[in-house]
Amino acid sequence: MNATDYLQPQGGWICLAKPRILAPTQSERSVLFRSVSLLSKAFGRSEIPDVLSVYSKSPRLFWPWLAFASQLMPYGKLPATIREKIILRTAWNCRSRYEWGQHVDIALTVGVTDQEIFRLTNGPAEAVDDLDRAVLSACDEIYLNKLISDETWRVLSAHYSEKLLIEITILVGHYEMIAAFLNSTGLQLEAPIEQKLQEFYRRIAK
Repeated sequence: MNATDYLQPQGGWICLAKPRILAPTQSERSVLFRSVSLLSKAFGRSEIPDVLSVYSKSPRLFWPWLAFASQLMPYGKLPATIREKIILRTAWNCRSRYEWGQHVDIALTVGVTDQEIFRLTNGPAEAVDDLDRAVLSACDEIYLNKLISDETWRVLSAHYSEKLLIEITILVGHYEMIAAFLNSTGLQLEAPIEQKLQEFYRRIAK
């Protein structure tokens, strides 16, 4: 647990004392994997995030997953601000500090404000409108019950097509899976992302 964090979910972040799987060094990375550095720019990253390099230790899973995951982010069809709110709420529910820190930075880049991020930590009750409330409710309901309620589905379906409703449910489930991977491997935020996260905390603490 990082004692300097201004915000923490109930129970605190799941933080292991030390990583269980270390990111490979540059010399240990395959030539093919190094090509991912080009794709990382599409994710808004100048450097390859450690989550990708750790995951690449299982290439049989990594490459098919990368093709799938890129269709949710950054090439998904949901508005980027909605996508990032969904990922952030899921990271918060799963107590995944790495996922949270990475996506605070990405969310700010695509236009989610400091106050919007702060509000979503309090869940649907702090939503500014019915759609925002339904989006956050969907995250919570999938996390708790593995089922979006009829009322939440009704509100979402008034705004989104069936294709996007599918994308919302898969997006939540996918980032729950990644949160479990991150929590279990003990991956820690890279220093530049940690710095940006602490800057965000300092702004909202004022």
